[in-house]
Amino acid sequence: MATVAERIRGGLSSFTAKERRVARHLLSNYPVAGLQTVAQFATQAGVSGPTVLRFLGRIGFSAHGDFQRALREELEAQLKSPLAKSLEPLPPSGEGGRAELAFGAAVADNIAETFANMPASEFEAVARLLADQRVRIHTVGGRFTDALARYLSAHLTILRPRVEHMAGQEANWRDQTIDMGRKDTLVVFDIRRYQSDLMRLSEAVARRRASVVLITDQWLSPIAQTARHVLAAHVAVPSAWDSSTALMAIVEALLAEVTRLTWKTSEARIRAIEELRTDL
Repeated sequence: MATVAERIRGGLSSFTAKERRVARHLLSNYPVAGLQTVAQFATQAGVSGPTVLRFLGRIGFSAHGDFQRALREELEAQLKSPLAKSLEPLPPSGEGGRAELAFGAAVADNIAETFANMPASEFEAVARLLADQRVRIHTVGGRFTDALARYLSAHLTILRPRVEHMAGQEANWRDQTIDMGRKDTLVVFDIRRYQSDLMRLSEAVARRRASVVLITDQWLSPIAQTARHVLAAHVAVPSAWDSSTALMAIVEALLAEVTRLTWKTSEARIRAIEELRTDL
């Protein structure tokens, strides 16, 4: 099922100007802004109450209560720890009672839902940003997602220059952030149990006018408030742990598109790397 944020991001191009104002306000304060009364929400978004209700209808909610119920369920899911997830009843096993088939089906559904709910314009914008060799690319992730940041960085380094992975402690990140500016982009991975150090880094990078690209889960890391572009993956599976498979699928889709966009220059670069490999 698409989250409220995914419904909004998928319909942005079809909203009226006032509805886009509602959408931007909700996404920049997600999901808390939507938990207010219609009057409070409308006042803070700078629109009328009927505009808010029309907006809710456009994203599939016939009543304000249904909209808030969906947001509360998302917030509850967002805050769940692995311990809390482990206490949930597992769904029926797959064919022949095989748990691995049920798990595989959930992972496949995650990938399908991720790409079905991803705005094409957002994916294209991120790919073009990563392909722009005038821009320096920096990648970083959290406790479990930093492996994805390293994976993205390792592949981009083959395709283009000026790519680095931000490793080590937060103090090391500050030393790298000081040199960032308009021609820098930070790709940050952050999923639920969101990390405050990644939030601080993203805010510092944004203050220096660099671009922030967030790759997150369907409930949206708070970094979404700072990021210029957001790509969200579905991560929930029948396990105490979230799955990174759909996150990896986003990374590999980006790498495929960046390769296509840069092939005129990256082909020669790859050939040169292969020659170096032979020499060494």
